[in-house]
Amino acid sequence: MVKKRQNGLTYADSGVDIDAGNELVDQIKPLVRSTRRPGADAEIGGFGGLFDLKAAGFKDPILVAANDGVGTKVKIAIETGIHDTIGIDLVAMCVNDLVVQGAEPLFFLDYFATGKLEPHIGAEIIKGIAKGCIESGCALIGGETAEMPGLYGRGDYDLAGFAVGAAERGTLLPKSDIGPSDVIIGLPSSGVHSNGFSLVRRIVELSGLKWSDPAPFSPEETLGDALLTPTRLYVKPILAALKATPAIKAFAHITGGGFPDNIPRVLPEGSNAEINLATIPVLPVFKWLAATGGVAPHEMLRTFNCGIGMVAIVANKHADEVIEIFAKVGQPAFKIGKITEGDGKPERVSYKGTLKL
Repeated sequence: MVKKRQNGLTYADSGVDIDAGNELVDQIKPLVRSTRRPGADAEIGGFGGLFDLKAAGFKDPILVAANDGVGTKVKIAIETGIHDTIGIDLVAMCVNDLVVQGAEPLFFLDYFATGKLEPHIGAEIIKGIAKGCIESGCALIGGETAEMPGLYGRGDYDLAGFAVGAAERGTLLPKSDIGPSDVIIGLPSSGVHSNGFSLVRRIVELSGLKWSDPAPFSPEETLGDALLTPTRLYVKPILAALKATPAIKAFAHITGGGFPDNIPRVLPEGSNAEINLATIPVLPVFKWLAATGGVAPHEMLRTFNCGIGMVAIVANKHADEVIEIFAKVGQPAFKIGKITEGDGKPERVSYKGTLKL
């Protein structure tokens, strides 16, 4: 027999708190306002975000779109209670994919899903997203917060990001003249970035360390803090370099799949890449992961960035010029390899030297 309720059910009885959602919107309005740029100056709260390409200065633009998440790195944010940097990762994973195509990021939207909405946690996450947007010059013009009890456990959440950029017609990368003798230039990463964290978390579990313990590879900070180091944003130095010289033929964002999966995405048929592993500045975190997890060098290279988060492809005669341009805008860069003749084999990235693990 079904027991009759004296009063009818409410949405809150099912675990969804509309008032908490409204409170979050009120908290993040100043954060969203701080990301305004030419082309985007509307308040959030409408049914869709607006962007004026003409006001942004474009004459004949091609739009470029990208979306991504942060993978299981979000579990470390949840378990440590450190929520104010994971939003930077979310932005970086999207806008770095835009800028490699020569596009300027214009606006960003986020999707935040959780089992039980805690407005202060949501605000911390959006704080990171806003910071990432400011650092990459794009406006946060909207998003969605979804409270889904029964799908996510209390305290759990996930994030997705969506970015749109633009480039004037005829300026998109990669260029079609990539070929043998071109140089591969590496731009250092800030750490693990936002790929491979299922393996990272497994290695931490095997190590027996807690997130609050000192990081073995960076004892001045906790393990949780160290592994939550945000993904580097390459937008401003890359846009500055593209403005300064037409010599750059391509960029590749080194994310999941490492060098072997990402560099071939910008290579024409008949061209391969050779990386000199001895030139890679392997960060201490990768040495610790490899040693603690017994991870072989080839597995490290196909899972992590290993210290290089972005590569540029440049004609040999312009390589030093491009490296100098990056230096002027505060972005370290150095030669790590070259483009070679294709050999018809499936593996299009080969290696010389040894990775300094």
